[in-house]
Amino acid sequence: MKAVLLNGRGGFEQLEYRDDVPVPEPGAGEVLIQVGAAGVNNTDINTRTGWYAKAVTEGTTLSGAAAGYADLAAGNTSWSGRPAQFPRIQGADACGRIVRTGAGVSPRRVGERVLVEPAFRVPGGSHYQVLYFGSECDGAFAEFAVAPSAYAHPIESALSDIELASFPCAYSAAENMLTRVSLDAGETVLVTGASGGVGSAAVQLARRRGARIIAVAGAGKAAAVAALGADQVIDRTADPELVVGAESVDVVVDVTGGSGFAARLAVLRRGGRYTSAGAIAGPVVELDLRTLYLKDLSFFGATVLAEGVFASLVRYIERAEIRPLVAAVLPLPEIIAAQQQFLAKAHTGKIVLVP
Repeated sequence: MKAVLLNGRGGFEQLEYRDDVPVPEPGAGEVLIQVGAAGVNNTDINTRTGWYAKAVTEGTTLSGAAAGYADLAAGNTSWSGRPAQFPRIQGADACGRIVRTGAGVSPRRVGERVLVEPAFRVPGGSHYQVLYFGSECDGAFAEFAVAPSAYAHPIESALSDIELASFPCAYSAAENMLTRVSLDAGETVLVTGASGGVGSAAVQLARRRGARIIAVAGAGKAAAVAALGADQVIDRTADPELVVGAESVDVVVDVTGGSGFAARLAVLRRGGRYTSAGAIAGPVVELDLRTLYLKDLSFFGATVLAEGVFASLVRYIERAEIRPLVAAVLPLPEIIAAQQQFLAKAHTGKIVLVP
């Protein structure tokens, strides 16, 4: 089959498009999916460059995006904290159809259109022991991919494969953050990185919950973010405390981190909640512990999906309660161009690859 192999940590040269990769065989409890489309995510680039390693402490996710971090030790980690294994077929987002089933899976599933939930729990492990699709196991940057049957969710929708492939990783991450902080109707939420995949998803999903949304985005993308449902859009270079006021926000949904971290805590009300599923502006931040304890704040990391989050997301899509936001579509052989476009950050929404 045709697929893109990530052969190691480093720059774009580590991405190799090939047409002679063996089609994977579904094992017991698994299904083989013919991939219709696959979304591009920050994690694809972070894994390639080695950004998840603790040795990377400075700069944004753009800093090593072209060349990688050549000086990292071999023990560099992936999402799960395990050493990354190569070659690897990446791609956390997949929409496609089941074409074969493994032992123990009903053959009646053949032909089903599915979305893949991208985090697979390890059998017998804890809630937080998972394999990530496209990271610890091969993913969707190929014509075919294998996934556990339980994580291949059937979906009925008039949307195209391209549109559906824009949902899994970004929207499940956003819904997971909102679930972790129990965002309620009538509450005010500040969403950073609101023009990106996860941020734009969080705006839509917070709107669905009836929250008041203050979105942070570049000035040139303010109109597009407002159209998604944001009540107020503030420029990403502005100090939110000066714009919206101190202690005026119930929840902060943050995918940027970086130097603006302290200002986001300043706008949280006493008893407020902060959640993060990314740090594109920098992974290491400065925290004044007095802010944390004197304001009775709660912090929530959000990577492993809570039970039912992805199934709920599928229902939202089927009921047209959220909509896809596709910025560009490129063929799989142009994966480097897709990542370069992704890194330029001129788009709003998701970039999608088709085999």
